[in-house]
Amino acid sequence: MNDKPQVIRDTDDDARRQARILLRGARFAAIGVIDPESGFPFVSRVLLGMDRDGAAVILVSNLSAHTTALIADPRASLLTGEPGKGDPLAHPRLTLQCTAETVERDSDAHQRLRARFLARHPKAQLYIDFPDFRFFRLRPERASLNGGFGRAYHLSSTDFLIPKFNDDLFGSEEASLRELGGTHPGLATHIAQNIHGAPKGEWRLTAVDSHGLDIVFKDLLIRHEFVTPITDIEHLLLELPKSVYAVP
Repeated sequence: MNDKPQVIRDTDDDARRQARILLRGARFAAIGVIDPESGFPFVSRVLLGMDRDGAAVILVSNLSAHTTALIADPRASLLTGEPGKGDPLAHPRLTLQCTAETVERDSDAHQRLRARFLARHPKAQLYIDFPDFRFFRLRPERASLNGGFGRAYHLSSTDFLIPKFNDDLFGSEEASLRELGGTHPGLATHIAQNIHGAPKGEWRLTAVDSHGLDIVFKDLLIRHEFVTPITDIEHLLLELPKSVYAVP
């Protein structure tokens, strides 16, 4: 009989949820690429955005070493999860292996990613339109989640996929967020402060998809994941206020 403890646990819904939050709730990440000259790993730090299908997004200069590396070899790895007090290895973290996809400046994808990135990182307005800057989508391939001592999991690309969210009723994500915020003006602040224990502030909704909401105040970001996916904006307007304002 093998009494050796299992190092990797079976991946369950709680692990998937924690991994999604570690990725989608990260403002920045460490990125590892392959240096095309030396063949050695090269690690840097990047601001992180998200596309609506679950792909991570980075905005980088053509002059940076990691941009040159990604053009030569699209394989990359992200590390997210901020350490708190005490042992930094005791805090949850996610290592995501992904494939980088360049985004053409004149594409619809560029305009979508630009709007989403600025909503999350408004200070990027200073350089986002510089001609030497570009977006990469980082498509998840596989991941390793360390949720704390004795809580290690392996995840696949499908664990990060966000199903399509239908916001045709208002024409765009921005319009849907305006409608949601206008109908329920205190919603973002309520979710941030009363559900996530965030500090007081003028929290605002910056992104919505079928799995959750991004909520921002200054340099703070909260990813609020829905208990069950929401398929369209009408469903969101109807069900979200009920769930977040419900009395336990």
